[in-house]
Amino acid sequence: MPQLKLFLLAISFYTRLPGPNSLDYKQLPQATIYLPLVGWLVGGISASGFYMAGLFWPQTTAVILAIILGVFVTGAFHEDGFADVCDGFGGGYDKQRIMEIMKDSYTGVYGFIGLLLLLLLKISLLSAIPAVAVPLILVAGHSISRLPPLWLMHYYNYVRENDSKAAVAVYKPDHRQLSLATGAALLPVIALPALNMLAIIPVLIVNALLGRYFYRHIGGYTGDCLGASQQVSETVFYLSASALWTFI
Repeated sequence: MPQLKLFLLAISFYTRLPGPNSLDYKQLPQATIYLPLVGWLVGGISASGFYMAGLFWPQTTAVILAIILGVFVTGAFHEDGFADVCDGFGGGYDKQRIMEIMKDSYTGVYGFIGLLLLLLLKISLLSAIPAVAVPLILVAGHSISRLPPLWLMHYYNYVRENDSKAAVAVYKPDHRQLSLATGAALLPVIALPALNMLAIIPVLIVNALLGRYFYRHIGGYTGDCLGASQQVSETVFYLSASALWTFI
């Protein structure tokens, strides 16, 4: 039961789906380990939307509707982080300025263009993959992309001081928790043709480079950095899976 409550807590925080009133939000940091399972849920909802839309409209339209559904379910939680990172690292010249820009709720040119190009890239890639495979690709993409933020939390330090609202980002998963989360994140990928397992390699490489980039410029990560990590990892997975599909 305690683990079930943590899972429900993760769903309640990382999506707009309602949770029981009895949830203890003081345990929210420990609930982050269930991010890949939240990805199952969000990916499953997006995949269902794609399948239903595909019965009536062209694949590109179905892909756009599936992405809209995923954004709605999560409240654009990770997309907002990605846009803030684009603004902060694009317009900031030192750590203090980068942090100030990321904390500002205003979305600037870097954030707008970055998010626009990211969404267009997702639409383009998912529209090019055979329609029959897109639902599984969506579930796998949402699941595997929620693992890299956990690795960033494990290897780096949270850099905002005295920010009580971001307690969830301060948690450091241990190796056992990361192993369990990795297993959960990989399961949907296993359901795809075996060659797609190779798509995980670029995701890990890009996330490692992203972590080093964050560390070099601000000395660690923020909650926005975690959101950017998820979005970049999801897109890199689609890029890799799309390229590999030409050999299947």
